[in-house]
Amino acid sequence: MAQGQATKVKKKKKSANRTRVRSAIKKMRIAIGAGDATAAANLLQPTMSAIDQAITKNVLHENTGNRYKSRLTLAFNGLKSKAAK
Repeated sequence: MAQGQATKVKKKKKSANRTRVRSAIKKMRIAIGAGDATAAANLLQPTMSAIDQAITKNVLHENTGNRYKSRLTLAFNGLKSKAAK
């Protein structure tokens, strides 16, 4: 079945949003893995915002987005506590 023009546009937007979220999460995980607390702190807010926007635009399911945010926050807090010692 052929796709309509509106479906193609929606698919491209959804794909772009998904890519933006995945890239932000990947950068955050790299910063945490490297032990760079300042870079992770700078990336935390934009990453959370990108996940929230993806939830709003139905790119991610709400529970999935919240799970990502929770795990990233736990990892960041662990890194922050290691840096404080």
